[in-house]
Amino acid sequence: MAKKRRGAGRRPPPEAPEVRRTRGPSTLGIHGLGREREPGDPVVLPIVQSATFLSDPVRGEAGVRYTRYGNNPTQIAVAEKLAALEGTEAAIVLASGMAATALTFLALTSAGDHVVASRLLYGWTHRFLAEELPLRGVGVTFVDPGGKRQWREALQPRTRALFFEVPTNPTLRVFDPHSLSMLAREHGIALVVDSTFASPVNLRPVGRGADAVIHSASKYLGGHSDLIAGVVCGSRGLVDEIQTKLKLYGPAIDPHAAWVLDRGLKTLAVRVARQNENALTLAGWFEEQPGVKQVIYPGLPSHPDHHLARKILSGYGGVLSIVLEGGDAAADGFCESLQVALNAPSLGGVETLVSQPRLTSHTTFTSAERSAMGIPSGFVRIAVGTEDVEDLIADFEMALNAARAA
Repeated sequence: MAKKRRGAGRRPPPEAPEVRRTRGPSTLGIHGLGREREPGDPVVLPIVQSATFLSDPVRGEAGVRYTRYGNNPTQIAVAEKLAALEGTEAAIVLASGMAATALTFLALTSAGDHVVASRLLYGWTHRFLAEELPLRGVGVTFVDPGGKRQWREALQPRTRALFFEVPTNPTLRVFDPHSLSMLAREHGIALVVDSTFASPVNLRPVGRGADAVIHSASKYLGGHSDLIAGVVCGSRGLVDEIQTKLKLYGPAIDPHAAWVLDRGLKTLAVRVARQNENALTLAGWFEEQPGVKQVIYPGLPSHPDHHLARKILSGYGGVLSIVLEGGDAAADGFCESLQVALNAPSLGGVETLVSQPRLTSHTTFTSAERSAMGIPSGFVRIAVGTEDVEDLIADFEMALNAARAA
């Protein structure tokens, strides 16, 4: 009789369950959550440059794929990657950051509703809330974003959303979504955060209680100053409602622009890491320079929100602001003398861009209104790129000399 092998007849041990690690921002920016691939599939996301597609007659409108509806395969693929980066259920990509902001509030509100918003906002966002929403019967109350009591006192029976930026443009104040999330949930209203200045690398607002996240994808997400796009990340229900508004108002992103955005996302994490590093170095350098009255950067201990920024941000961002002692004349001289940094609006690209909010984002406000927002005479915003920081320092040193002469 054959000798029985040791262990024969025993049931094999159960396989250990697969543990899926949460992917980091670099991996998500390149691959998203991953998808099934077959031999012969392209490595790079294809541009599906078609306006319309064959429909399923049985499904009716639900089976219609049409690029203006935002459901072109290229549009969908980029939206899915952005939802993964922000940790949300869904996302939608639009033709601009302002389109993303406008459609979010058009989806959340109707005539008779109300919104509470930070008074520290990008100038055109402020104007949309202050002028356009009221034309549609939606009231808006602006509050100091740092005062939680003000948010609560501003609530009305038909308040539908709380809204703020983090960090703010261009004063770089930092506020914690978590501090307002309980208030929003208590009253059953949405907490919406514009996280353009942070990017998903430095902050994921949904992880701190936000319901929806808006980005101007023209900035860090695209990263090369060659794209205009916007993104909203949130629940499937909210994104579906925004898509309905997209069908009505039409700001769909072109498939090629969506492809350019996808390409930018692949280098998002490495670019932002370099911009964080460069901006922190420059902020410390500017603090030591004569003629600079104030340096505004969350990574500096002198910043009013430095301790909070250390707590909630993974990096302090690529934007810093300075206030020059010579006022607007000094700011003009500073900007006109640059040779490496470029005098242009926008931010988040590989190029360092320098601008004066009084001439760009906040030109519709009076000097007194700007000062009340923390934008006094002599204010310059510096959106730091990925150049060698030594070259930027040399360029800014020359520009400061010109500013002092002015």
